[in-house]
Amino acid sequence: MQFQQLQYFVAVAEARHFTRAAERVHVAQPSLSQQIRALEKELGAELFSRARGNIALTDAGEALLPLARRILADADTARHEVQELAQLRRGRVRLGATPSVCTGLLPDVLRAFHDRHPGIELLIDEGGSHDLVRGLARGALDLALVVLPLPTPAPSLTTVRLLEEDLVVVSAPELRLGGARGAGPLRITELQDVPMVMYRHGYDLRELTVAACRAAGFEPTFTVEGGEMDAVLGFVRAGLGVTVVPRMVAARSGRDLRVTALAAPGLRRTIALAHRSDVAPPRAARELQRMLLSSHGQRGADPSVQD
Repeated sequence: MQFQQLQYFVAVAEARHFTRAAERVHVAQPSLSQQIRALEKELGAELFSRARGNIALTDAGEALLPLARRILADADTARHEVQELAQLRRGRVRLGATPSVCTGLLPDVLRAFHDRHPGIELLIDEGGSHDLVRGLARGALDLALVVLPLPTPAPSLTTVRLLEEDLVVVSAPELRLGGARGAGPLRITELQDVPMVMYRHGYDLRELTVAACRAAGFEPTFTVEGGEMDAVLGFVRAGLGVTVVPRMVAARSGRDLRVTALAAPGLRRTIALAHRSDVAPPRAARELQRMLLSSHGQRGADPSVQD
């Protein structure tokens, strides 16, 4: 008994037609019929009743069909698992992340992953959480690092909380914040009338900063807006205004920026790993996911589905 014979048998059983079954498995119809007869000879029983214009399963065929499907499924699973293992020597991971996460969180983890699996190609897609969720939904991404809560409902998306981090204000060293109060944590209200450099629309940090200012009772004043992370930090260094960044980004921004904490309750954000619930990420993507979770102490984190 051969896998190919079982494949042909299942195709005929489902199509109830030898010619259509042959087309489905991409083989000439006489070859398919010959293999079916060889299988019947091996088993010692006819599998199909071949009345003119009508193909039906015999009792023997009915008994074999679920077993054949299970054997073929097991063989496919075995092949898939072996290929998955091989993906740690070759393959790719398509990872989406917000720009600030790319700047602050990813470099060290991606370096460690590349050192361990140099044959895996890493494809990074920067964008806001809304765009990343859409990328996951259409199958363009394997994993995404997003900011919770998500801006829109995301059915069938599984998220695992990775970390929470404080947001801080960065400015040029010569720019004094806090007025007469001097150094120390800054209240959100003290950003009123302070010129700000603001990210483009779609940045999670833009939405969070603007919402915090409005909650404090004022509209922020922008001197420059529409930039990406590196551009915004460059404008801040040039003295065009202040901006709000995650503390992890501030730590990597160099000594030419002043970092000022926000007074309690401050601003915080939650970073999560997301993937589709209905499709398991590839083996290489799961390995990167494991490394990201391990690097932040989340080995036993329970996934939560965002509805």
